[in-house]
Amino acid sequence: MRLIWHAETRHPTDLDDAALADLYAFGKGPVLRANFVSTLDGAGTGPDHLTDSINTPADNRVFAVQRRLADAVVVGAGTARAEGYRRARRRDGPGPTMVVVSNSGRVPDGIRERRSGDGEAILVTCAAAPADNLAAAPEVLGAENVWVLGESEVDLTATVARLRSAGFAHLLAEGGPTLFSSLLAADLVDEVALTLVPTLVGGDLTRITHGTGLDVALRGRHLCEADGTVLGLWTVDRL
Repeated sequence: MRLIWHAETRHPTDLDDAALADLYAFGKGPVLRANFVSTLDGAGTGPDHLTDSINTPADNRVFAVQRRLADAVVVGAGTARAEGYRRARRRDGPGPTMVVVSNSGRVPDGIRERRSGDGEAILVTCAAAPADNLAAAPEVLGAENVWVLGESEVDLTATVARLRSAGFAHLLAEGGPTLFSSLLAADLVDEVALTLVPTLVGGDLTRITHGTGLDVALRGRHLCEADGTVLGLWTVDRL
């Protein structure tokens, strides 16, 4: 993988694992970064509606680096189910805490199971979730890991605030498109990491954002390239 542009031009051109981790390091203080992959024609998944079918080795490498750097991974329950999410783990120990956002309060099957070496999991839901789901979730995750924040839907601002107060400074949001749009609309996203894979899929597939219209300005931080895959990192411009 090679660095093709950097706003500060202070990184080596050829990126080993240490240089890549430095390049994708979270900034000082609390940061919520969203990470997505897209085809060149704007699809956030392949024709099978899964990201695995458009991932490349370069994207997987950067995905793993960001997981290692994050304190917690934030994901919508629908994406967690569709993509077969499990609790995170690292080679040297438990991975970042998996934070699942679910208006229904139902714990995805892959998150229910805890294997040896897995990280923690938190379910964030709302008061309007079905009572049986609200009763069942603490039995699976523990009462301390089920947060009811919001009335008719999850209060994302309260969610991010509570995560930060619990010590999760570096948050990595991995989807889906509806959750990403809602986080952007609430002005909670600080950085966006996006991989563009050299693929065209056509069809009427969902983009990385889905929902109401947005107008969010970004400032580029860097671009990398490997075998036609272009990987970038942008900062939300609030000036």
